[in-house]
Amino acid sequence: MQHRVIASPVLAGLVALGLLASAGAQATMYRYTDENGQLVIGNTIPQEATKRGYEILSDNGRVVKTIPRALTAEEIAAREAARQAEEERQRQLEAQQELDRQLLKRFSHPDQAIRALRRKIQEMNSLIQLKRGNINVISGQLDNEQSRAADMERAGREIPEATLEKIRRLEAQIREVEREISAQQQDIESVRKAYEEDVLRLEEITGEKRTIPLNPESENADPETTEGAQ
Repeated sequence: MQHRVIASPVLAGLVALGLLASAGAQATMYRYTDENGQLVIGNTIPQEATKRGYEILSDNGRVVKTIPRALTAEEIAAREAARQAEEERQRQLEAQQELDRQLLKRFSHPDQAIRALRRKIQEMNSLIQLKRGNINVISGQLDNEQSRAADMERAGREIPEATLEKIRRLEAQIREVEREISAQQQDIESVRKAYEEDVLRLEEITGEKRTIPLNPESENADPETTEGAQ
């Protein structure tokens, strides 16, 4: 049975609006690649196809939005590794910037760092000289005690335990001071290396070049004389 519908102008207008609304609702289209690699356009998209990425089209065929394909586990891991590497690089950069700020608080020019290095090494060498002087004093005392002990032996007398103990104590003192000198000499090399790194860094961040030679033979130079010559 057929039904005949007579539409009034108002009803016809409402029907037209409804059709337009319906057409607008169905205007969204998708363009994607199927499992065979063929390009497909449709108003729906299979779930599996979304993993390969797709495009959302307007009713006139223009691309409204592009949805990228899903990343593989390897790609996700690589992206995370790259993110962590960038964060670490940023942390190192910030740390270096802070070190540079602290360095510039100490020295505004590479020459200042070189002068400071010379003064520091001169102070440390002065302490070493004092310790060597102490060794000379102790060595003199040791020589006296050993001479007395030798005289006793030649005379056929028994060397007192107190004398032997004093000789052992003086020998131990000399060894201890020698160890201290060796440690301080290593400290000098560590200080020299640290200051030389500061000088090179200052040249880089200030754009200024040193005018004072950076060499070992200058370490005992008088700081005031060196500064007055600049």
